[in-house]
Amino acid sequence: MAASPVARLRKICLALPEAHEVEAWQTPTFRVKGKMFAMFIPASDKQAGGRPAVWCKASPTEQQLLIASDGGRFFSPPYVGHKGWVGIWLDAGCSWTVVRDLVQDSWSRIAPARIRRLVTGP
Repeated sequence: MAASPVARLRKICLALPEAHEVEAWQTPTFRVKGKMFAMFIPASDKQAGGRPAVWCKASPTEQQLLIASDGGRFFSPPYVGHKGWVGIWLDAGCSWTVVRDLVQDSWSRIAPARIRRLVTGP
């Protein structure tokens, strides 16, 4: 049996140095040094439209490029989309390699330099 989207996302997020999970707004959020880098949105959430998703920090330019490249997979999430965060649908056909890469990029935008060096080196 395949792991649930939140279980797969949790595994990706918690593999990053000093990442931890905090429940906020009745959903898992993933943080480093208290700052959020990813947020799971369950299919049951009123904003999810019946589809599970993750919201990740990105630049406004990256967000626009991702949405333009595949508007069926990426979207601008409410509340944080105007700051460049990008939403990724986690239902059938989801590329978990892309999710991992975007989550890691989001983490690297939030993590302090000394922690980022644990992944990237000096």
